[in-house]
Amino acid sequence: MLISVIIPTFNRGQYIVDAVNSVLNQTWKKLELIVVDDGSNDQTRALLEKIKDKRFHYFYQENKGVSSARNFGLKKARGDFLALLDSDDYWLPEKLSVQLKFMLEGGFHISQTQEIWIRRGKRVNPMSKHTQPGGWFFEKSLHLCLISPSCVLFSRKVVEEVGFFDERLTACEDYDLWLRTQLKFPVALVPYPLVIRRGGHCDQLSRKIIGLDLYRIYSLLKLRTFPMSKDKKEALKRVLEKKVSIYISGCLKRGKFEEAERIKELWTENRQLLF
Repeated sequence: MLISVIIPTFNRGQYIVDAVNSVLNQTWKKLELIVVDDGSNDQTRALLEKIKDKRFHYFYQENKGVSSARNFGLKKARGDFLALLDSDDYWLPEKLSVQLKFMLEGGFHISQTQEIWIRRGKRVNPMSKHTQPGGWFFEKSLHLCLISPSCVLFSRKVVEEVGFFDERLTACEDYDLWLRTQLKFPVALVPYPLVIRRGGHCDQLSRKIIGLDLYRIYSLLKLRTFPMSKDKKEALKRVLEKKVSIYISGCLKRGKFEEAERIKELWTENRQLLF
């Protein structure tokens, strides 16, 4: 059973080799690794061209963003199962073997593992709100993303039924995809930390983009067009109202009156369409 692993990267030369090696050194050997270089101008290409493994495939594209890079890789993938890995993270050697076995035994189409957080070289404990759940947790995920891209493994059926990352979203593209996924599939939780998640560096999107909730609002407004139960629609409306209110208040405090008015009008136009 072939697993396709997709790593998008942009100017992560200091991390990318660790990520690549952690995939190629997996105990599960039947895999292909697709690295999509999203326009790097550092040492990334030179480092990756040194890797000689028939399972490794390197692609370069002009900078289009992480969603475009991931989608490029997903479309190139030939595997029965698909996995994502951020280029600043890395896996423990048994990650894919343990996760695939867990999924096949339980009949799941998507799962995530637990992870170890490293910030500026030191291990830290994530806040309780970031604790990774399993099962059906759509309502919880409306508030913030509860699935880590580096932790997931999913069958090709998920992509066929849910689609790809939304390339119009500059941020929160993973939040958007996993919400759509949770309308159709339960997410299994493998109860072992098999991913090392590194953070705290200045090039992370969560540090570079201010007002991430704006992209969550866009995602939730789009989500209202998808079939879902009345309870889920009620939850969606409540979270949207809260996020819109907080975002508008923040704009007003910062003197961004035109932006506040724009979002207020957008919400007014869409609010009645939720039911």
